[in-house]
Amino acid sequence: MEQKTLILGVIGADVHAVGNRILDYAFTQAGFKVINIGVLASQEEFIQAAIETNADVILVSSLYGHGEIDCRGLREKCQESGIGNILLYVGGNLVVGKQDFAPVERLFKGMGFDRIYPPGTMPDVPIADLRQDLGLV
Repeated sequence: MEQKTLILGVIGADVHAVGNRILDYAFTQAGFKVINIGVLASQEEFIQAAIETNADVILVSSLYGHGEIDCRGLREKCQESGIGNILLYVGGNLVVGKQDFAPVERLFKGMGFDRIYPPGTMPDVPIADLRQDLGLV
């Protein structure tokens, strides 16, 4: 089976590295090739890494509550860069404060994300989604 490549990173001015490391380990153990661009990553860094590695998925994490601002326009930038159909996943504390997740999910779906995960999602959930979305099941 061809190994699928994932771009993983923490977007914007966010420095939350622990969850990023946990996800890197979990996705690697699940058989994916993980390109971890780390924390404080810009949209352009995610896109450049995806282009350079011919990645299958971009996984964006945000824990400091400004994901809505940091992620706005990412799908459009992917399209402009020629990778418009790449899978986009996002998860974490994506908005400021405690909010019902349904409107947050709708907001990010409207921004072009394929999968949106609330705070506290265990890695097995996106791993199962990746396998399904990438036709590995």
